[in-house]
Amino acid sequence: MGFKLDLENANKFIEALSSEYDIYAPHKFIGGGRFSDTDCVRYKQVHTLDEIELNEKSDYSFKEVLTPISQTLFYFTEDHVNEPKVNQKEVIIFLRSCDLHALKRLDDMYLRNGDEDYYYKQLREHITIALIGCKHSFNTCFCVDMHSNISTDYQLSIDVEDNHYLFDCKDEKLSSLLHDVAYTSCEVTPHHVTDNKIHVHIPEKLDHRINKSHLWDEYNSRCIHCGRCNFVCPTCTCFTMQDLFYSENGKVGERRRIWASCMVDGFTNVAGGGSYRKSNGERMRFKVLHKVLDHKARFNEYMCVGCGRCDDICPEYISFSCILNKLDDGMKEVSEDE
Repeated sequence: MGFKLDLENANKFIEALSSEYDIYAPHKFIGGGRFSDTDCVRYKQVHTLDEIELNEKSDYSFKEVLTPISQTLFYFTEDHVNEPKVNQKEVIIFLRSCDLHALKRLDDMYLRNGDEDYYYKQLREHITIALIGCKHSFNTCFCVDMHSNISTDYQLSIDVEDNHYLFDCKDEKLSSLLHDVAYTSCEVTPHHVTDNKIHVHIPEKLDHRINKSHLWDEYNSRCIHCGRCNFVCPTCTCFTMQDLFYSENGKVGERRRIWASCMVDGFTNVAGGGSYRKSNGERMRFKVLHKVLDHKARFNEYMCVGCGRCDDICPEYISFSCILNKLDDGMKEVSEDE
C-alpha cells in the first residue's frame, strides 16, 4: 500500500517509528569529511526525517550496524564466561537497492557459508528494511551491470517527489502507523536506476587462469595497502580476534571481533613467520577474484554490488570498475601464453 505525506506528517511518522524501533539511516556529518571543509555521509541512529540524508550516497556502508567495527563476543574471568547483553529492540535500516543486495551477500557469508554465525544472527533477526529509492545514478556507481539496481525485498520504501514523501509499505504494523498520519493513499513504486555512467563487463568464462596475468603487476606500485576499500565496502566480511585484558594477570577481560582487511600488511601472517600474498598486486588479485569469481561460484551471484564506494575512497584513484574491465584482456593474455 502506498502513502503520500508532506514533510510535517512524514516527520511524525519517523518519530512514531523511533519510539518503537531503533532507526539507522545515512546522515550527513557537516565538516566530518576526510579533508578540511568537507562533509561525510555515514550511518547513525536517527529519530526524525530531517536527520536522514536521502539525496547523497553514503560514504560508508550500513554494515557497521550489523557487523560493528569492534564487537565484544564475550567477557571472561578465571572461572566464568559471560556473553554481552544484546539489544532486543527491533531495528529499521534505510538502504539503497545496492546495499539491500549487499545485505544478502552478508547473509550468504554469515548464515549460509558453513555454520551460522551466532553473533550476526542475533542482530539480523531484528532487522526491518526500508528501501531508499534512487532517482539517478551517482558518478561511480555501476549497479545496473551488477544487477543490484532493483530490489523488491523490503518492508518499507521512501521516495521524495515534488516536496512530498512517498512510502510503499508491505508491513501491517508499519502500515498502521502510516494510516495515523497519512492524508493521501496512492500507488507507489520505488524509483530505481536504469543506467549508470560507468559500465563493466566481466568475462563469462572467467577462471583462475587469470592469476597468471600481468594485469596485477601495476598495483604493486599503485596500491598502498591502506585497506580503505575494504572498510567502506558493504560486502567485505574479514575480521580478526583481539583479547583485551583488564589486569596484568591476564585472567579478566573480553574477546572482541575486529574488522580486518585482506589488503593490509599482516593479514596473511601465519605461525612460524610465514606470510601469503606479500605484494600489493597479489592482494588486489585476491580481492577482485573473491568478489567476482569465488563468491559467484558458490552462491551464483557476484559479491560486488557496484556501489562504487571503493572508487570514491581510494587515495590512489584506483578504480575497481576499471579493474573489472581489464579482466577480458587478462584472460586473452593467459590464453595466448598457453
